[in-house]
Amino acid sequence: MSKRDRGRCSFCGREIPYENLFQGTDGKFICFDCVENAHEIIEEQIHSQTAEVEEDRQRRKERGRKEAADAGFVNSGKLDMQSLPRPTQIKGFLDQYVIGQDEAKKHLSVAVYNHYKRLLQPDSNDGVEIEKSNIILVGSTGTGKTLMARTIAKMLAVPFTIVDATVLTEAGYVGEDVESLLVRLLQEADYDLEQTERGIVFIDEIDKIARKTDNPSITRDVSGEGVQQGLLKLLEGAIVNVPPKGGRKHPEQEFIRVNTQNILFICGGAFDGIEKKIAQRLNTQVVGFESQSKVKRIDKDNLLQYIAPQDLKAFGLIPEIIGRLPIITYLEPLGRDALKRILTEPKNAITKQYEKLMKMDGIRLTFDDAALDYIVDKAIEFKLGARGLRSLTETVMMDTMFDIPHQDCIVTREMVEEKLAKIDANRLVA
Repeated sequence: MSKRDRGRCSFCGREIPYENLFQGTDGKFICFDCVENAHEIIEEQIHSQTAEVEEDRQRRKERGRKEAADAGFVNSGKLDMQSLPRPTQIKGFLDQYVIGQDEAKKHLSVAVYNHYKRLLQPDSNDGVEIEKSNIILVGSTGTGKTLMARTIAKMLAVPFTIVDATVLTEAGYVGEDVESLLVRLLQEADYDLEQTERGIVFIDEIDKIARKTDNPSITRDVSGEGVQQGLLKLLEGAIVNVPPKGGRKHPEQEFIRVNTQNILFICGGAFDGIEKKIAQRLNTQVVGFESQSKVKRIDKDNLLQYIAPQDLKAFGLIPEIIGRLPIITYLEPLGRDALKRILTEPKNAITKQYEKLMKMDGIRLTFDDAALDYIVDKAIEFKLGARGLRSLTETVMMDTMFDIPHQDCIVTREMVEEKLAKIDANRLVA
């Protein structure tokens, strides 16, 4: 073979026959050996990254188990009535991380406890079978719905995952099938089917799939009524085909058959504007000579405490799905005292996080009480809830974290006022 029939690899520099070279658009060449080496390097990097993600997930699980063990829970993965945490213990664990919301924590603790007992119910011939009690949490943004779900995941001996309902659409549209909700649960259980079928799923933003009107749709509702219809079989219990990697299903794909009969579903949503539905219902019920006295007994600042299934129906949830969520509870709006406690009291309080970050640089950080009051006042002014406290504190601490001081630092009210003077409330909304 002559020199003219050979080319030079732009990577390794060897002269190789043209039939063993790939030519790029810029006239450069690469040989088969270099392509193979590059492929091996990429495979090693992907494997390394996957291993790091798995190690991080295992570390978080171990940390959660340790925290649960410190609180007195047996979280070894083996359930029995002796080691089963009682509802008061579950609520006590939630109290360490979530301020207030006693009513919601009570309902959540009982639902999780009964789910454990349901998994442990003995086989009997008495005809009594304990059914699961799915729960729905209603509360405005920043009141702690997702936080409670994440916190309770730390102490559970069953797989637990949080999924978002906003990505779900009907078949034929861009988005994901309802069965993809179970993919994350499968991953949390390391694809152990038996453990997956005993898990708990928290469906966040359930209000975003409400239908647009209170009347049944005669056409497709891409992200509303149709998705609710698809969720029915999951909530009640059925054997569904789950794509192992999520996404849309197609006929030639392999599926994992998951029985949702023993999977507990906890739904949460802000249901923005549902207070108007509650107010309308309460006003229609107040009739007769005692109407004025009944109106006075209604707490207009917290109408969510009067929430009923018919309010969810008026908002846009279909009756069938409401029937499969028999436990309805609410989260109270956070007042000034609660917001200030959130800043300082929980184990993972925002101020404690920044104090730990600065301590790693050898600096002692403290927050003046007046500074905390001002941050709380701004959170109330911007109507950001507890979620806004983090955004506000981040804004205050940004310059300090960027230009780390060489001595102990005190966050004063004057410092907070200066940092928050020019912020835009819309930028802080999560």
